[in-house]
Amino acid sequence: MDVVIDPNPPAPPPGQDELPCEDGEPMETPRHRHQMNLLIETLSIAWAERRDFYVGGNMFVYFSELQSRGEHFRGPDVFVVLDTDRARERKSWVAWQEGGRLPDVVIELLSDSTAATDRGEKMRIYERIWRTSSYVLFDPESHALEAYELVRGQYERLVPDARGALPVRCLGLSLVVAPAEYLGEGGVWLRWIDASGTLLPTQTERVAAAAERADAAQARAEAAQARAEAEQGRAETEQARAD
Repeated sequence: MDVVIDPNPPAPPPGQDELPCEDGEPMETPRHRHQMNLLIETLSIAWAERRDFYVGGNMFVYFSELQSRGEHFRGPDVFVVLDTDRARERKSWVAWQEGGRLPDVVIELLSDSTAATDRGEKMRIYERIWRTSSYVLFDPESHALEAYELVRGQYERLVPDARGALPVRCLGLSLVVAPAEYLGEGGVWLRWIDASGTLLPTQTERVAAAAERADAAQARAEAAQARAEAEQGRAETEQARAD
């Protein structure tokens, strides 16, 4: 049988080098931007030894090869994808270049101008098309936090525990609102916590904690030295009396 070769084969779908990676619009406020960076930084540091995930933010996620029609991409504020290669450099997340993988977790930072879309159109896409396991909404100004988990194909709203934390089960972590200072800005922030309830630290917090541990170790060493010197002094005094 002769093989018929199409003289005009369909062009392959565009990839990340051909597609826009962001819309050029800044985030709502500097606090929104800092909140995004805080979540990305702390998870990246905590999972520094892992290579099987990707965390990103404020970049386009393309989920259909029909994206050229302008309706098949979204730009989550923060998202996490599991079972993928962290080492690959990405300008945007293009599902057909990622083996069909889409975010397992999406966090949207609410504002007056985006809340309706985040609770409406975006939520519908994340639930029914992306099948995103955990969807979290946080308002950096009012500190209101809500989270949903995909259960039998539909989102169910989660109830916070006694600490006010909401689980992100697919990551083995939770999210909680806690006071802190980040990039010189104080206030209340959305933070990751581990199974023991410990906040995933920023690099600054890790350095400060290491310095505190070093200071404490030095204080213990100096106290031990002082005790040894005192003991030696008593021994010398007793020896002098015996002589």
